[in-house]
Amino acid sequence: MRLLFLIAATLAVVMPIRWWIIEPISVASPSMEPTLHVGSYLLLDKMTLRLRPMRRFDIVVLRSPENPKLDVIKRIVALSGDVVELREKRVFVNGRELEEPYAFHSRAQERLEGDALAPLTVPQGRLFLLGDNRDESRDSSVWKDPRTGEPRPFASRADVRGLVRGIY
Repeated sequence: MRLLFLIAATLAVVMPIRWWIIEPISVASPSMEPTLHVGSYLLLDKMTLRLRPMRRFDIVVLRSPENPKLDVIKRIVALSGDVVELREKRVFVNGRELEEPYAFHSRAQERLEGDALAPLTVPQGRLFLLGDNRDESRDSSVWKDPRTGEPRPFASRADVRGLVRGIY
């Protein structure tokens, strides 16, 4: 009986923390390399984005716009109202090229889908996100509506689950 009480008490404390405050996660794809490596364990901070707005360059976990059952890790590149454009693998926001020391192109000499994107204004309540390993990432540059095949370059802010924190 005492063991059951201890298990119940532990779950009563741990589960709310995991649901609303912080959750351990692991990196399953190379889309954020070299910043985050496959197999790394991270903490998903679910509180901070309730207390402050999302910022450009935040690394977040969100439900994939292509498959809502799948969570993905991406970097916020443009926020609502920003004009984003991709030219020859370079990112421009509001007409200025972003300095991105974290961005990596594993196939720099190849022309790939998502390397160029005409200027788009990010709609209200939406985000434009990219993986750091640009040539190996399914992100805003290539996302498509699974039913129509039409480009779906923006993710909903409501689909962001939290902010990625340190490796443990």
